[in-house]
Amino acid sequence: MQIQFTNFTMGVLAMTLVVTSSDSMKVETPDEAAIKTIVESVATLADNRNFESLEKLYAEEVEVDYTSAFGGEVELKSPQALMTQWASSLPGFERTRHQISNIKTVVNGDRATATADVVANHYLDKMFWQITGSYKYNVVKEEGEWRISQMTFLAKSEKGDRQIINEAVEEASINPAPYIQRQQTKQVVLDFLTSLEEKDMDKLASVWAEDAVQDMPFSPENFPKRVTGKANLIKHYATWPKISGKANFTENLVFYPMQDATMIFAEWRGDVEIISTGRIYQQRYGGLFHVVDGKIELFREYYDPIVFKYAFGLDEAERSGNTNYPL
Repeated sequence: MQIQFTNFTMGVLAMTLVVTSSDSMKVETPDEAAIKTIVESVATLADNRNFESLEKLYAEEVEVDYTSAFGGEVELKSPQALMTQWASSLPGFERTRHQISNIKTVVNGDRATATADVVANHYLDKMFWQITGSYKYNVVKEEGEWRISQMTFLAKSEKGDRQIINEAVEEASINPAPYIQRQQTKQVVLDFLTSLEEKDMDKLASVWAEDAVQDMPFSPENFPKRVTGKANLIKHYATWPKISGKANFTENLVFYPMQDATMIFAEWRGDVEIISTGRIYQQRYGGLFHVVDGKIELFREYYDPIVFKYAFGLDEAERSGNTNYPL
């Protein structure tokens, strides 16, 4: 068979080639490229269980709407709360695969919207569940970086067994994701410091494991460099409510997560009124914490002993022969 091209046919082909070439050569703006990368990254990071990096893609508060798939209500969450929710289920699946396509963006200054189609596959043992639909994102620019402030999922179809979700949540609870463990580790350290601020000695006692150890390698002479065991640590801090007034340890608290989710390094400032001397104890601390099953097993505390001795008047006490140190 011989195919003959008429002038009309060739004209249509030429038009098609021109249009195709024009579309393919369209150049995205940097903002459009950044927003599309964020949409793609949400899927990739979630499938790879990288919740720490995923958390950074969201604004300080994010409105989440999954009502078309699961009912319930639209929720306003912090990025940490959203990641905790996802980290409590996604790692329980053997594998997830979110296929993102047809991403479109509209940028208006420091605000933008994006839409994308998604096919989400979930696997666990011999179970399978797929849900398809589309996402709509509201995105805002904060300090030069785009962040998701609102996301809505519009369900279209599904197949497989939804029971897989409950199975995954159960599995994730048995083997918590590192993200969950790190959040728990941070919370225990925060509980410890706030118990000192609040003079809540029952709360302070609750953070220690039975065989807990507090190391203080830079303690001044005659002050303990190590306290071992929960009972001894409770005694070590027993006089704290009597010797201290207003205290602040958490205003400048910074955490440095480690590869081992049960370990964390923290830096903070201490501003404490010392009742016995009337001085303000202004200290900079570093602390290495090992937290297992919600209890501190090791607290290695670093601080300046010279500042410590001045605030509590220990030089004067030593000259007078009094070596009864506080705490």
